[in-house]
Amino acid sequence: MDLLTLWNLEREEVLKIIENAEYFKKNRYGHDILKNKSIALIFESPSTRTRMSFDLAVHELGGHSLMMNEGEIHLGKKESIADTARVMSRFVDAIVARVKSHKTLEDLAEYGSVPVINALCDLAHPCQILADLLTMKENGKNFKGLKLAYFGDGNNVSNSLMIAGAILGMDVVIATPRSYEPSGLFVKKALEIIAKYGEGSLTLTDDPEIAAKDADVLYTDVWISMSDKNKNLDEILKIFPKFQINAELLSKAKEDAIVLHCLPANRGLEITDEVIDGKQSKVFDQAENRLHAQKAVLKYIFEH
Repeated sequence: MDLLTLWNLEREEVLKIIENAEYFKKNRYGHDILKNKSIALIFESPSTRTRMSFDLAVHELGGHSLMMNEGEIHLGKKESIADTARVMSRFVDAIVARVKSHKTLEDLAEYGSVPVINALCDLAHPCQILADLLTMKENGKNFKGLKLAYFGDGNNVSNSLMIAGAILGMDVVIATPRSYEPSGLFVKKALEIIAKYGEGSLTLTDDPEIAAKDADVLYTDVWISMSDKNKNLDEILKIFPKFQINAELLSKAKEDAIVLHCLPANRGLEITDEVIDGKQSKVFDQAENRLHAQKAVLKYIFEH
């Protein structure tokens, strides 16, 4: 069983993963789910939360993690990804990969014989969103009918939020500048899932006030990530500021709304200090929840 995107999961499976994440948060130590198992952790780009959470998750579940950074593994350089996948499958029990291209994950999954987990790629960030869902739930948010508003760049995080929202019956609003919308493929998949369950909705807009109005959750991410080499910084600074989560935008949401950011944050750009450090911010709970969600993902992968 691979986890490359969330759209292959049923509602009951997502809810079970969140339930298990809650359990691991309350019972952090004393598990042997990964006893005698080795997990390869591949990182093509720098990471703080993803690396720490997966490394600790494997250790605290009784397993052994093998860390491989870019430059320490061929992964398409000097050796095909297919051959790397075949070789690694002879040594480890699963592969967790944070990579630059979704195609790399697809090749690892196709040619390897062990589970592959997407720890982040250009198109999706499923493990992050599972931690986000845990954060919403522990703050008293019911998924069905919840209004989730995302502001900024239509990136991998927004793509995965759309899918998660569709699976759980949320009303998701994605507010981005024109030409910075989320992936058309993920929009299509989200709409298909909404039709399947007959619940929830998806709205794309370039008006952040529409998104913020009566929102239960406000979410943002960096406007330019480490992999965005083609984005024009001057253009970003000209058209993105109105999508900043600040006190004025937050005031349009529900009084008990919470604010999320997957971090790292460019304070003063996509979010203000006042908001990220404010009482409605659950950003650092969200960061901690990566650990508990990663454990739940690993448990799920080895049970299916």
